[in-house]
Amino acid sequence: MRKTTFLAAILCAAAITPLMAQVTETPIAPMQTSEGQVAGKVLASGVRAWFGVPFAKAPINDLRWRPPQPISWKGVWTADRKMPECMQVLRPHNINHYFGEEATAEDCLYVNVWAPPGSKPSDKLPVIVFIYGGGGTIGSAGSAMYDGENMAKKGVVFVTIAYRLGILGWMAHPELTKEQGGHSGNYAYLDQNAALKWIHANIDRFGGDASHVVITGQSAGAGSVAAQLHSPMSKGLFSGAMMSSVCSVGTPGAGTSLAEAEKTGLEIQKRLGASSLADLRYVPADKIIQLQSENQVGYSNNAGVRTGAITDGYFTPGSKEDMAKTHQMSDVPVIGNFNSGESNSPLQKAATVAEYNAIAARMYGADAPAFLKLYPVKTDADIKAVAAKVARESAIANASRNCGVNQVLYNKSPAYIDMFNHRYTYTPGVKIADVDQASVGVYHNADIPYWFGNLDIFNIFRTTRDLTPFDHTLANDMQDSLIAFAKTGNPQTAAVKWPAWSPKTDVFVNFGDNDIKVEAFNSKAMTWLAAHPAQGASQAGGGAGAPGVIAGGPRD
Repeated sequence: MRKTTFLAAILCAAAITPLMAQVTETPIAPMQTSEGQVAGKVLASGVRAWFGVPFAKAPINDLRWRPPQPISWKGVWTADRKMPECMQVLRPHNINHYFGEEATAEDCLYVNVWAPPGSKPSDKLPVIVFIYGGGGTIGSAGSAMYDGENMAKKGVVFVTIAYRLGILGWMAHPELTKEQGGHSGNYAYLDQNAALKWIHANIDRFGGDASHVVITGQSAGAGSVAAQLHSPMSKGLFSGAMMSSVCSVGTPGAGTSLAEAEKTGLEIQKRLGASSLADLRYVPADKIIQLQSENQVGYSNNAGVRTGAITDGYFTPGSKEDMAKTHQMSDVPVIGNFNSGESNSPLQKAATVAEYNAIAARMYGADAPAFLKLYPVKTDADIKAVAAKVARESAIANASRNCGVNQVLYNKSPAYIDMFNHRYTYTPGVKIADVDQASVGVYHNADIPYWFGNLDIFNIFRTTRDLTPFDHTLANDMQDSLIAFAKTGNPQTAAVKWPAWSPKTDVFVNFGDNDIKVEAFNSKAMTWLAAHPAQGASQAGGGAGAPGVIAGGPRD
């Protein structure tokens, strides 16, 4: 535990080497939180930061696969460095989203907090919280992509929260259900909920306003935001929500049941050769990671065991549709973002008009003529844009629009929808293992560095992006919209005219390559696509080529 006296921290700082003395960070005097005293530091920019503040006890030993437990300490917790990411496979160093190696550990339940220069507890600043994605098996609250310094410079308190991943974060088991009073699993969601409760109780001491907290997340992180949005356990902990790439309000579907998840837990026990739950808690964490199903960041284990969110009757008492219909979910404003190039269609494999029409015939059979009227191509040059439009409108765009539809149906608060449609300019000649610069579009997760103003991270170790003045202008405008949303529940600014979604307007904001504009959804064609699911997608490539499958770039 990083508990020191403040005097000891100062004496230690005075003894650093001349090389380290170049660092212009100064300590922040301890302040009281509900768990104990915490000391932070002032960054070179003047931003005030507290890195690695625990919101729960380390989930190790007998606390493995238990809900997060309250923590307290005596003395001063020195929150001056980011803590290990939760247990996961590590990233190759030549991929698109590599920003430095991070330590991993089961002891990982911490938050990082950034506050504006000179901020004080009485400021009542809006708060933005980010929950990382990564398919529920990878991700880090300490990643440079999610750094909050540039957001804090603009006048908000920014927080990243960590949560358990993979089998350690999701596993249900009959013995756990008995031990925990009728439920088990979903520890990742319970970690997030505990962190949000910590923020609600303490953020005013960091200059924030507990009544103006917006939770944000991308991909699986957006799924986590949706889970918190729908769970009665999280009501009152936030005033707004932004979901990037997986927007979900009131969607139907029962999800994985507790009984099904318990069977998976028994399979995990069998594969690990453990005779009991007690033995499972003594298995080394790296052995558990090796058992997981994983197909991200250059790692592949198709024979592994997959765990995930369940309808546990506790944190998740029912489907999202049930929670919305019965008004058990939080009724707060939402933003649903999608990226223009993060869905695939077999049509994108066509090189000629004849191939496009033939694939359409395989996909839609007797309905192909109707499809081709909605999405025609006249020349080979038309195919790329039209096929990408089909991929988008049959999947991610439709899901995001449905966020608006269901928000209006079930809640009183508004929904705002947008598409991020700006492609990075890659440095000529740079080699990135998981990106083909010639063909990659606006991939899954491409938007996040713009929302948080962290574009320069791509050039930390080597130059991979040729950033333009427009890149920085777009990032600035997107940051300002998100901050306005945190302040008022409305993302509209002088630079971004952003109407709420409604059946009458049916519009979204397009953050494009050259401008920002409001556009109408292609709702007639999207409705047709939803009513006519593609046939024969597997014959046309299946897997990553099937309609609606997320494509391109990292999966977090």
